[in-house]
Amino acid sequence: MARRIVLAVTAGVVVLGGAGAFALAYAGEQLPSVEHSAAGYAAPAGDRAGSLTFTTDVTASSGVKSVKVLAWPANSDFAKKGLTAKDMASVESAVCKPSGGDTVHCTYKVPVTRDDAETSERGVWHVAVLATSKDGDTKLVAKAADFNVA
Repeated sequence: MARRIVLAVTAGVVVLGGAGAFALAYAGEQLPSVEHSAAGYAAPAGDRAGSLTFTTDVTASSGVKSVKVLAWPANSDFAKKGLTAKDMASVESAVCKPSGGDTVHCTYKVPVTRDDAETSERGVWHVAVLATSKDGDTKLVAKAADFNVA
């Protein structure tokens, strides 16, 4: 009888240990996360060029493969139908640099010409981010940051 109890306890420890190892392995392979996003817009003035600058931190346990960025007006078609990862497939990428552990700090900066500023829709704009990890997982944040075009 004592032998059966020992075998049952041993089997239980093996099952629980295996489940714990699976949970730890799964926890290590989380989707990329996008945090601390900020956008800044400066319209051209006089001889000074304008710019749009966006920064964010992306973390992925397998490493970050790419971070794509798209600025879009709040009342565009994306607001009505929703932005998808497919919409982000051909947009520009941010420049990312390691910032500790599995995290990279990414910056996206583009010049804004006078023509760009004059033809851009006025009002609130959103910045969308598509982060892709080295193992292929993706995270889409349609409204990572906002800025205003006056």
